[in-house]
Amino acid sequence: MTRVLVTGAAGFVGHALCELLSGSGYLIRAALRTDQNIPIDVFEKTIVGDIDETTDWRSALEGVDSVIHLAARTHVLRDSDANSDLYFKTNACGTRNLVNASVASGVRRFIYLSSIKVNGERTIDRPFGSNDRPAPIDAYGRSKWLGEQAVAQAGAAAAMEVAIVRSPLVYGAGVRANFLHLMHWVDRQRVLPLGAIDNRRSLVSVWNLCDLLITVLRRPEAAGKTWMVSDGEDLSTPELIRRIARAMDRRACLLPVPAGFLRFCGALIGRSDQIGRLCGSLVVDISRTRAELGWSPPLSVDEALSRTAVWYFSTIRRGRQAR
Repeated sequence: MTRVLVTGAAGFVGHALCELLSGSGYLIRAALRTDQNIPIDVFEKTIVGDIDETTDWRSALEGVDSVIHLAARTHVLRDSDANSDLYFKTNACGTRNLVNASVASGVRRFIYLSSIKVNGERTIDRPFGSNDRPAPIDAYGRSKWLGEQAVAQAGAAAAMEVAIVRSPLVYGAGVRANFLHLMHWVDRQRVLPLGAIDNRRSLVSVWNLCDLLITVLRRPEAAGKTWMVSDGEDLSTPELIRRIARAMDRRACLLPVPAGFLRFCGALIGRSDQIGRLCGSLVVDISRTRAELGWSPPLSVDEALSRTAVWYFSTIRRGRQAR
């Protein structure tokens, strides 16, 4: 059986991926920062500490056939400039250290989960594709682009097969941050001034993302390339809210405030980035992923949102009521 080292195994995506890998017959070695109980059945746990240029991966990689590198310092809205170096320490230097250690350990295949933020922050006249010139804007995007380059360089210099997956916003059971806030607002039937926004944004459910990661792990032709992923249906912000409301059996309360006025207000209160994401477009082209890998998202947006709503009511809502 194939032994796969999964970094970030205790995280949002890592949890779902380990469950799918386990059900697909893989032996899993979960790389964790600290010793902790994780709610998944894994073959092994290995404690690696913080991921940076000094992490010792030798014991974690012993006997490993493939690595799926998920662990990262994730993007934080309005993060302090003082934290910029932390992105590069983990996402760039840490990835370079791991991929080089994987080469030295004889790993056959290395898959790196990157971000659409490598391409940029917004699309205007066409979707982002994997062959587009990278144009990261912030420290997180630049650090992920440097991580991609480290992976590609290692693959070009050694026999190890490498592949990169660039993902837009991920949602699903266990989601946090802005998507969870949006679910809270819909659940409470808050009036949201977003009804007039005319944009398109790509998202991917954690289940569709993990399905593609396993496809890339299995398929020989996936090596040496960058793959874009999404749910295959791009939604405007108002339509996303309506779909979430339908999945949660709630009424979407949308007020048609002009996008220009929202941007003006965002600038006044120092929330330009957040308003920009709500009003702007960011679309991913997955046609190459479909054509060359024969892959299609196994879950529709509505199916994935329904699963997410079930998780929300059984975990988040119940937890709030218990307090």
